[in-house]
Amino acid sequence: MGTLNFMFPNSLLDGTCKIVALGDNKLRYNKKSSSCFDPLRTGNCTDHQAKGRKGGSVLKLKAVVDVDKRVESYGSSDVEGNESGSYDAIVIGSGIGGLVAATQLAVKGAKVLVLEKYVIPGGSSGFYQKDGYTFDVGSSVMFGFSDKGNLNLITQALAAVGCKLEVIPDPTTVHFHLPNDLSVRIHREYDDFIEELVSKFPHEKEGINKFYSECWKIFNSLNSLELKSLEEPIYLFGQFFKKPLECLTLAYYLPQNAGDIARKYIRDPGLLSFIDAECFIVSTVNALQTPMINASMVLCDRHFGGINYPVGGVGEIAKSLAKGLVDQGSQILYRANVTSIILDNGKAVGVKLSDGRKFYAKTIVSNATRWDTFGKLLKAENLPKEEENFQKAYVKAPSFLSIHMGVKADVLPPDTDCHHFILEDNWTNLEKPYGSIFLSIPTVLDSSLAPEGQHILHIFTTSSIEDWEGLSRKDYEAKKELVTERIISRLEKTLFPGLKSSIVFKEVGTPKTHRRYLARDSGTYGPMPRGTPKGLLGMPFNTTAIDGLYCVGDSCFPGQGVIAVAFSGVMCAHRVAADLGFEKKSDVLDSGLLRLLAWLRTLA
Repeated sequence: MGTLNFMFPNSLLDGTCKIVALGDNKLRYNKKSSSCFDPLRTGNCTDHQAKGRKGGSVLKLKAVVDVDKRVESYGSSDVEGNESGSYDAIVIGSGIGGLVAATQLAVKGAKVLVLEKYVIPGGSSGFYQKDGYTFDVGSSVMFGFSDKGNLNLITQALAAVGCKLEVIPDPTTVHFHLPNDLSVRIHREYDDFIEELVSKFPHEKEGINKFYSECWKIFNSLNSLELKSLEEPIYLFGQFFKKPLECLTLAYYLPQNAGDIARKYIRDPGLLSFIDAECFIVSTVNALQTPMINASMVLCDRHFGGINYPVGGVGEIAKSLAKGLVDQGSQILYRANVTSIILDNGKAVGVKLSDGRKFYAKTIVSNATRWDTFGKLLKAENLPKEEENFQKAYVKAPSFLSIHMGVKADVLPPDTDCHHFILEDNWTNLEKPYGSIFLSIPTVLDSSLAPEGQHILHIFTTSSIEDWEGLSRKDYEAKKELVTERIISRLEKTLFPGLKSSIVFKEVGTPKTHRRYLARDSGTYGPMPRGTPKGLLGMPFNTTAIDGLYCVGDSCFPGQGVIAVAFSGVMCAHRVAADLGFEKKSDVLDSGLLRLLAWLRTLA
C-alpha cells in the first residue's frame, strides 16, 4: 500500500481535469441512479483536447468475466512488428508508471507504443470483475487524487490526456487496530488526527507535534516546486534559482529516514511502534528504513488533499490513461509478452515478443522491475556495474497473499471505515509474513462495486514466494485454504463477528499469482533496503547504463506506491523527451549531472 505523492507542473497538461467530489463522508454511490458515469466504461475523456491524433484503433471495454479470460480494452489490436524504428519510444508494461510516462511523451508529440503482457492495463493498479463484483487488484488508498494544491499527481496525469473521473472522499485514511488495544483513526482533518493521537499518548504531545511539523516542512517544500526529472540539469538549476530554500530543505532530508527524525522528539516505545506501522503501509519496512521524504509525503497529503476513491474502482485510472494515450495518436498492444530487449552495438533499439514479433524504437522504457529488466529482458551476465550496486543495496520486498471476498452487508457494523490495518498481539510481528493485515472495503464508499446487499473485502498480508514453491497442486490449494482460514478468523475475532458465515464469494491469490499476472520477479511488491539506507540517496533514477534504455516504476526513485510510480513516469517522460529533442537539453550539463548523481548513489 505504498502511497508516496509528488507532483508535476501545469505546463505539462493539455486540457483540464475536473475532479468531482461526490458528497461528504461516506456516500454510497449507486450507478443505477446516475446518468453521468458508468463504472464499466472509462472516465470521461474530452476528445477535443487531444492533440496530434493519428487514428489509433480503439476497442470498447467489456465486463471481465474471469481474470483468466480475455477482456477487450482501449488500445490497438492490429499493431504489427516493424523494422523501421518508427516509434519514438516503446514502453514495456502498462502499470501506472509506464502509462504516465507513455501519455506524457505522447502529449509532447512523441509516437509511443505500449506493450502489455496481460489483457487489461494497470498492473498492480488494475482490476478484475467476477460474479457482479469489481475488485481492485492492489490498494484502494488513492493519494494525489484531489482538486487542490500542486501534488495531485493522478488528477494531473489524467488531465494531461483530457480525462476526468468522479471521486468519493474518504473521511478516514486508515483505522489502525494495534497491540495493547491501541485504536487510532487517521482522520481526513489533520487537527482531528493529532487530537486523537495525543489523547492516546498525552505525555508525548510536544513530540507528536514536532515530528509531524517536520513532515509538513518537507511536504510544503515539495508542494512549492515544479517537479520534473532530477536528471535534467536545465530544469534542476532553474528550480534551484527560483526556490533555493525549498531545494536545500529537500537536499537536507534526502539522506534521512523517518525513524531517526521521530526519535529526536519521541521516547515512548508504543508511539514509535505506531510510527513504524504508519511507515510500514508506505514501504513494507519500519520507520528506521523508510526515507523521510517518502513518509512525509504520505503523512501530510492524506490531510492536505485527502484520500479520494475513483467511482467504479481504481482500475478506472489505468483505463482512462490507456484511452487517453490512443486519443493522442499512440498505441497500446495487449497480450504482448516482451521476452527480450534488442541491443545494437550496446544501444537498446527494440524488443522481441514471445510470438517472435519485433518492434523497434529510438528509446526503450521498461516498466518491469529492475530484476526483470536486467535479469530476464537483458542477459544477467552483462549486468552493468550500476545495477550490481543497486542489487547489493536493495532486495526484493516480499509479495502478498490477497483475499478478495464478497460478504453479506449486515456483517459490517454501521459507520465501518473503508481501510483498516490490523496487528493484534505483538509489535515484533509487524514485518513478519502474515503478521499484519491490511483490509480495504471499497463498497463502503462505492456500493456499485458489488451486488446489492453485499460488500467487498480485499484482504492482503505479506507473504514470500518461497512459502508457495515446490508444492503439488493439492498441497498448494490446501495451504491457500489453511492460511486464508487463519486470516479470516483473525478478522472475525478483531472486527466482524460472524464474518465466516457471511461469505458469499472468495478468491485467493498468492505470490505465484502475482508473479504470473503482474510479471514481477517473485511477485515482489518492489525494492526494500538490505539494511538501513541513507534515505533516498541510493535509489536509481530513470536513465540506465545501457544507451537508449530507461526504467520507470517502483524500483526507480522515489520508490513504491501509486503516486511514487506516477512521479517516476513524469520524470522518465521528461528525461526521454529531452533526449529525443522534445525538451531543451544541454549535453555538457547532462554529462556532468549524471556523473554527479552516480557518485552520490555510491555514498549510500
